[in-house]
Amino acid sequence: MKLHYGWVVVAAGALMGCVAIGCLFSLAVFLQPMTEATGWSRTGISTAMTIDFLAMGVAAFGWGALTDRFGPRIVVLSGAVLLGLGLVLASRTTSLLQFQLVYGLIVGVAAGAIFAPTIATVTGWFDTHRSLAVSLVSAGMGVAPMTISPFASWLISSYDWRTAQLVIGIAAWVILIPTAFLVRRAPVAGGPGMAAAASGDNGMTVGMALRSPQFIILSATFFACCAMHSGPIFHTVSYAIACGLAPLAAVTIYSVEGLAGLGGRLIFGLAGDRFGAKPTLVVGLLIQAFAAGAYFYTSHLGEFYAVAVVFGAAYGGVMPLYAVIAREYFPMRIMGTVFGAAAMISSLGMALGPALGGWIFDHFGTYGWLYVGSFAVGLGATAIALFFPPFPSRQRATTAQPA
Repeated sequence: MKLHYGWVVVAAGALMGCVAIGCLFSLAVFLQPMTEATGWSRTGISTAMTIDFLAMGVAAFGWGALTDRFGPRIVVLSGAVLLGLGLVLASRTTSLLQFQLVYGLIVGVAAGAIFAPTIATVTGWFDTHRSLAVSLVSAGMGVAPMTISPFASWLISSYDWRTAQLVIGIAAWVILIPTAFLVRRAPVAGGPGMAAAASGDNGMTVGMALRSPQFIILSATFFACCAMHSGPIFHTVSYAIACGLAPLAAVTIYSVEGLAGLGGRLIFGLAGDRFGAKPTLVVGLLIQAFAAGAYFYTSHLGEFYAVAVVFGAAYGGVMPLYAVIAREYFPMRIMGTVFGAAAMISSLGMALGPALGGWIFDHFGTYGWLYVGSFAVGLGATAIALFFPPFPSRQRATTAQPA
């Protein structure tokens, strides 16, 4: 059998997502060393991550529109160039404000060019196994804590934080720029496994899509989900260190989350194909909420590992499902723009966690309230997801049944 090129796009998207998201989240490993070396507050450094998510979200909407118009290759190539540039320049900054603007804006805009466009592109390559394909792309992002973060930690232990960030930026260029040339738009029409561009197209415009109840519920759930898990993801390494764990041991918790996220993406992807993306999402959100709250009761390495396995599997598993649900509701020709808009709203949620977690620690000397709040927001996300309307195909099938 010939290799379906869609799987090449999946592999390229997974690798690019691993590097891009890994570089973005590596700031969690830099947080304490930067604070000690520069005297900058945790809130100040965490704010750079908040700016990252805001910039990534706004940029994702624009990059998504450009993907619909010009194709994904030029978009992800631009993101690859910008990502390395942002990290290299951030490593040379001399003030907190400079770091916040350079790392926050350039790295955030670059990540927005890779996450949403690759996910949206992959949904167009598959009619069957769509949940699995999108989950595999997302799995690449899940590898990031097991690759970029330990690499960053090793660099910091051997050099200073500036050298470490410079090396990571150069490595991003070396890996991402060649890989970007493997990404291409799905064919307009194809055989089995290929989504026709007009599949499910009912003449819906971007404006109609963004005003629809489907998009409102999708984006609201996406927002609450990301608001719930961003704080625990970003601050758990620092929380573990505050509990008395050694820095290298604390970083392994982040890696365990990532490894669990790989399994979660595969399990939830297969479940989404078999049982439907919406019910799978609801179950995943509920598990995610309870796991985030469980961090409140952890203090030893074994306990952190146990919670990290459940939390990582849940948040890793639910993230790809939003693109699958969006593709069921909206035609492929506007998928980049629509999913980019949803990603923009979700990034507002992601922006809350890092800054809020830093503020909680600076004012209360503990991260406890961060995990309590995450649990509550997670329950809210689950409740919102229950209001998803039926997919159009199911509505048509219901209408066609005799009375």
